[in-house]
Amino acid sequence: MKRNGRFGVVLAIALTSSATAFAGTATDAEFKTLIDGYYKAWTIPEGKGAEVPDNAARYYAKDAGLVFYDLAPMKYDGWAQYKEGVMKAFIDGMSSSSFVPNDDLRVTRRGTVAWTTVTFHISAKLKKGGSMAVDGRHTAIWEKRGGKWLIVHEHVSAPLPE
Repeated sequence: MKRNGRFGVVLAIALTSSATAFAGTATDAEFKTLIDGYYKAWTIPEGKGAEVPDNAARYYAKDAGLVFYDLAPMKYDGWAQYKEGVMKAFIDGMSSSSFVPNDDLRVTRRGTVAWTTVTFHISAKLKKGGSMAVDGRHTAIWEKRGGKWLIVHEHVSAPLPE
């Protein structure tokens, strides 16, 4: 009986350890670095908005059938449409911006797929004058391809005004 009891304890520890490794942790350091880089890539330095989508492109898979949701419009089909649409809807109207994730990043991993959730704050200077500030939500589905994590689906949203 003692022998079976020890085996049970060892098995329980092994299963708990592998479940933790499989799922990742809520504050996964690898994804913290990815998210920080992602948000920096979408930030618009003064007068350099045209470069922003190309800076962010390294975080995205380029498959034609992928769908990305942003604040506007309803959806983008594939990276090429996303890049063009974000330029027209947001970047072309801003002279600079700050795009900063909050400290609530959550990461869940399942093998070569992971999903992240985080809230963020955007503040921007508009080319027409004035400024804008938005607090929003960001969910991304990542797939590990060739040793790199790439976004294969993204959903960006903001709550309706109260």
